[in-house]
Amino acid sequence: MSEKIDFSHVRFLVVDTNKLMCQLIKDILMMLGVTQVATARDSEKAIAQLRTGGIDVLITEWALKPRSGLELLDWLRTDGMSPDRMMPVIMLTANSEVEYVMESRDKGVTEFLAKPFTADSMYRRLVSVIARPRDFVSVKGYFGPDRRRQQLPFEGPDRRNQKPE
Repeated sequence: MSEKIDFSHVRFLVVDTNKLMCQLIKDILMMLGVTQVATARDSEKAIAQLRTGGIDVLITEWALKPRSGLELLDWLRTDGMSPDRMMPVIMLTANSEVEYVMESRDKGVTEFLAKPFTADSMYRRLVSVIARPRDFVSVKGYFGPDRRRQQLPFEGPDRRNQKPE
């Protein structure tokens, strides 16, 4: 754990249908210095919790009911009733295949964390979303953090500044 971040003022919502997994994530967060962790066991309770405000970071499992974690992410990024479209979201799943990672990325996930995970891998994702947030991009068909992680020199027109069709 290279960087030392003070998480004591960051408020988390952990969403997972598995009560033990919720508790494990909460315990890891508390071990890292987090003092405010709310939990929800399904996507509708998560939405109700998010609507009340007071959440800074969402950590959600992909496999939720009645809406999946991906649908929860889509709601957060695109719904007019979303309390914070730019909230950092860490997607948890045992499905770490490329298509799951890419689908999450294309819906606007901030970070992806495959199960099983370590406290160190969770910490690295948290540092990424809190200490090194990426700019948000709004283009036709996508709203979310910049999907490019490297800022390489580019010769050509900047399509991001163009009006969507």
